[in-house]
Amino acid sequence: MTLLLGAGGDRVAFYGIEKAAGTPVYVHAKVTVIDDLWCTVGSDNLNLRSWTYDSEISCAVLEQSGAADCVARRLRLALFREHLDRGDADDEGLTDAAEAFGVFARSAARLQAWHDGGRQGPRPPGRLRPYALPRLSPVTRWWSAAAYRHLYDPDGRPPGLRRAAGF
Repeated sequence: MTLLLGAGGDRVAFYGIEKAAGTPVYVHAKVTVIDDLWCTVGSDNLNLRSWTYDSEISCAVLEQSGAADCVARRLRLALFREHLDRGDADDEGLTDAAEAFGVFARSAARLQAWHDGGRQGPRPPGRLRPYALPRLSPVTRWWSAAAYRHLYDPDGRPPGLRRAAGF
């Protein structure tokens, strides 16, 4: 996340999703939509372990017809409406990427302010709250990175293959 923020600056945002009651939602699925032409939905993570060792599955769709109502666009708008608590046809401000980015930021800020204010009054629409990156000390970053690389084994290879840099 830090790398993404460093590369994208104010064009990157992270949100946590919650239920109407304010409890967090655990989402294992991953969704990517690019340019309303290509989308993928699945459970795999972006690492070698997920692609070679774990039981994961994903499906990708590439729309080549040029249709305005393609699968990727319908998926993106449906997810946006769901996260913003909107009705089926309420796409106002969601078709343009930069405008939608602002809609998400404002919605999440309103919901966060409602929580910060003691949850007084009606709950604002939306299911997203800004996600703050945890602040880790340099020592914690050092030992946790080492543990991740050497003990957790993120790519699932046996130690002999890892040492040999083989597959």
